[in-house]
Order: sequence, then C-alpha cells, then structure tokens
Amino acid sequence: MRLARYSHGGSPRAGLIVGDGVVDIARHIPDAPSDIPTLMRQWQHLKPQLERAAAGRPDHALADVRLLAPIARPGKILAIGLNYIDHIEETGAQKPAWPVFFAKMPNAANGPFDPIELPAVSRELDYEAELVFVIGRTCRNVSRARAHEVIFGYCAGNDVSVRDWQKRTPQWVVGKSFDSHAPFGPWITTADEVNPHALGIRCLVNGDLRQNSNTKFLLFDCYAQIEYLSQAMTLEPGDLVFTGTPGGVAMGMKTPVWLNAGDVVRVEIDRLGAIESRVEQGTADIRIEEDK
Repeated sequence: MRLARYSHGGSPRAGLIVGDGVVDIARHIPDAPSDIPTLMRQWQHLKPQLERAAAGRPDHALADVRLLAPIARPGKILAIGLNYIDHIEETGAQKPAWPVFFAKMPNAANGPFDPIELPAVSRELDYEAELVFVIGRTCRNVSRARAHEVIFGYCAGNDVSVRDWQKRTPQWVVGKSFDSHAPFGPWITTADEVNPHALGIRCLVNGDLRQNSNTKFLLFDCYAQIEYLSQAMTLEPGDLVFTGTPGGVAMGMKTPVWLNAGDVVRVEIDRLGAIESRVEQGTADIRIEEDK
C-alpha cells in the first residue's frame, strides 16, 4: 500500500494512494488516527480495514489534492554520507570503515512538491537524490537479520545541501539543516511492496539528468544502517533515514553548477514515485514572532 498525507481544501488528512486517486482513511475508518506515526503504530491492527478501503473507489482524484510531507514533523531525520562509491570518488574522500551519519533537523522536512529555499547567505546550493526509509516500530539493538521488521516503508528524498556552510566545520548538521532542505515523498510505499536494494534512482535538474544509479550500489544498505543506528539510539515510528546519494552532485563537478532560483529539481526512484521542487530565493529579513 501507499500511505500519504494530503489536503483537499482543509486540514491535513491521511490517505491511501490507489491508482490515480486518494482514499480518505478517516471517511472509511472513523476511529483510525489521523497522525501518521500513530497510524503506523496501529497498522497491523487496522490493515484488514485499510485493505478493504483500498479495494473501493477513491474519494478524490490525485490531481485534485495537495500532497504534503508524509510525516509532518519527524522526531529524527538521520542521514548517511559517503555511501555510494562513485560519490566517494567524486568528493575525493576515503572509503569509510563505518557509516558516516549526521542529522538534519526537523525544520528541514518539506513536502514532495513544495519549493526549496536558496539561502540569502549562500550560493552553493546542491541536490542529493536519496532513498529514504521510514521507521515503523519502536526498536533498539536490532540485528541486521531483523532490520526489515522495523521499516514501515520507503520514499524518495532530496538531501539538499548548502555546501559552503557544510564545509566550514567538520560537523555537517547546520549546512544540511536549512529550512525546507529535506523534501520527501510523494508518499510512503510500504516495505512489503519493494526490494529497497534494487531500485533505480535518478535526479534531474531542469530536465537534465545529473544522477543515475541504483540502490544495489549502497555501501551500507538499509538493514546495515538500522543495525548500526539502533545500537546507539532508540528508533521510533516516523523517524526518517536518508540513505546516501550516488555520484553526480554539483559539488563533484570540476566546475560546480550550483542550483539557482527558478531551477526545478526532480528525484525519481523506481516503484516509489517522484518528488519535484522549484528553487526559490530566500531572504535575510529578520523575523521574530510575538509571544501569544
């Protein structure tokens, strides 16, 4: 199944994508939670009802709704760097012995078709097409052999990066966490639908193919990443893991072609769909909200 978060002239809703339509979960299962992480916690209990709802007629045409970030405010957004050999080579880095993880802050979470900001403080904005997996069960110390049990599903993501800020210090968090710099979606395809390690992955900028690879080339695959992370921290439903990007990023070019305002970045992953973001110029205007 494909689980989405969407709006149709009102507040956000949880839905199932069926063909070119959307099934409104609340309309068919009134007591189902509208919060996606809570819905994932109850998925196995609700699955028979969800399958019946998905077998019926959609409530909306997909073209008539706005798809939102599948998880509104992820508790954690974790990401791994240097996880495809061709990307390691283009950056001039050494092949890592251990997974190189960093965090993207929750403010970076963004919808699959919402704009991404070109920061006023930088002109080195880069794209990174990535497979994203979504944790579906609270877990700790999960072996690689059982890691598939805790993944709810997969989607496409763009680990947008502000390279000059990223390179200022050995820690990448700030350069990876500007507002809007983690678009993902367009929905979550449940883990039983796909083999995450045999998916074509592509990035196009203004229709120009920049990245073209396959998740079979991941250095540390999804299950190895869960085994490693869960030794350090409890993973919870709704946590996101960006699994690394293949070669072809702007930073890896002899003369980098950074993203500019008006550029359109599209990330496609076989069987998971595509996300597309227009780059919009940000401002340096001061914003301080008043206390309420």
